[in-house]
Amino acid sequence: MDKADVANDYIEWRTEQALKARKYQPSALASRAICKECDEPIPAARRKALPGVQLCVACQTWLEAR
Repeated sequence: MDKADVANDYIEWRTEQALKARKYQPSALASRAICKECDEPIPAARRKALPGVQLCVACQTWLEAR
């Protein structure tokens, strides 16, 4: 393994860490009561658990599967 490989591995690791940290930061947006994709209600428990949530479970699951 040369210096370029080590540097590349480090950059990849730092990027993964930054993405994981970003994933768990609450959104600055207010939670929506209605899903912005399908216009179905977003349950209060989901809005409380995920501040800033914009999608219902079905739409979020579909988005993540793409």
